[in-house]
Amino acid sequence: MSLLNVFLSLPPQAAEGANPIMSFAPFILVIVVFYFFMIRPQMKRQKELRKYREALKKGDKVITTGGIYGKVAEVKEQFISVEIADGVKVKMDKSAIVMDMTDVPAKK
Repeated sequence: MSLLNVFLSLPPQAAEGANPIMSFAPFILVIVVFYFFMIRPQMKRQKELRKYREALKKGDKVITTGGIYGKVAEVKEQFISVEIADGVKVKMDKSAIVMDMTDVPAKK
């Protein structure tokens, strides 16, 4: 019988006085990594988009979530009017305006 078989056949030893913090350390590490690589950048991006939408003014060129390019004709509290062609104005919610096309979810 090999030495490896002997070690594998031994029953597992009970941990005497195991530190409970060490047993939760991998879970805490996963949460911290998830926060810094997923949640924090998304919150930063949303904050920048909110500032961009609040700073819109007449004459700014914008892109809608639907991919329509236009120029801001009028700005109100909740909506804006976007001129998408000569004499064609569309009234839309400010949340429909994106900074650039990377903010639009990819179509599958």
